[in-house]
Amino acid sequence: MKKVYINSIASISPQKTYDNSMFLDKITDYNDTVIFAVDPDYKQYIPPAAARRMAKGIKMGVVASKIAMDEAGIETVDAIITGTGMGCMIDSEKFVSAIIDNNEQYLTPTSFIQSTHNTVAGQIALGMECKAYNFTYVHSAISFESALLDAKMQLENDEAEHILVGGVEELGDHTTKVHRVVNHIKPEPVTISTVLNSKTEGAVFSEGANFFVVSNEKQESCYAELVAVETFNTLPKEKVSETIESFLIENNVKVEDIDVVVFGNNGDVDFDTYYNQLSESNFSNIQQIFYKHLVGENNTVSAFGVWLGSKILKTQTIPKIIKINEIKIPEIKTVLCYNQYRGQNHSLVLLKKC
Repeated sequence: MKKVYINSIASISPQKTYDNSMFLDKITDYNDTVIFAVDPDYKQYIPPAAARRMAKGIKMGVVASKIAMDEAGIETVDAIITGTGMGCMIDSEKFVSAIIDNNEQYLTPTSFIQSTHNTVAGQIALGMECKAYNFTYVHSAISFESALLDAKMQLENDEAEHILVGGVEELGDHTTKVHRVVNHIKPEPVTISTVLNSKTEGAVFSEGANFFVVSNEKQESCYAELVAVETFNTLPKEKVSETIESFLIENNVKVEDIDVVVFGNNGDVDFDTYYNQLSESNFSNIQQIFYKHLVGENNTVSAFGVWLGSKILKTQTIPKIIKINEIKIPEIKTVLCYNQYRGQNHSLVLLKKC
């Protein structure tokens, strides 16, 4: 089977990450329980008339995909695969509200048409006139990993040469209120510096879009080799360590071979223990980093973890603000990303320097 490479990356997040020439150089601080993406200049990528008809999630996905395509130096791909946990929530909420307000009569179809989960992938395909394989995975917190795994298998088996893969989430007012009611969102505002030690349940919710061009041929723009992806719907806490070790062994890697481990800590006192037990045992002598204090929590935020791991491998630098501990590393060759959400939907992504 052929190797798989991440040849370009793009991220729109609550930090200014859409500029690939920068790497968390300027941090946007916050003191809130819900944070929104920092918008690029959409007019540079989407005609204003078209942008006005697009919900934020669609705009973020379209622009992030264009940034990734431009960096890879290609105009089209052999497949477009996206992941999203909640889809286009803003238009979904608009349509449901219209049903209620108008007593199920005189409804315009626009919001319904744009509320489906595959709207982002469809808009990207329309923009580049791509009639190839187009698929969207809706698998909660492993939606992005499902998309990434699909792309990886196609490339390994030489069924495609270039695939655009990404994850998108947007914040809707009503859905956010529901998450507050069930205590999935933190009860009080927190800052970047206090998220990890907040000792309260829930997380800081967010939105964003992260896209990658993955290929079976390494280009000059290559960030990392995508070695392996694996997901687990349920995994007992006492089995996490053993499962990660088995995953590494299957891919001919030992724990001590890992140079950096990317954890998905979000400050939820009930579920950060999954990471804490690994931090104090298996990976105690390995450089640990985290990112959700900067970009919040959503169903495809693990794609930002892959963005981060890829960026670290290419630049060979680790910004201080994402470090959990301090371990000296002469050369960063291997990165492991581990994420879970509320004790379920665990994912492992293994990256190597290309």
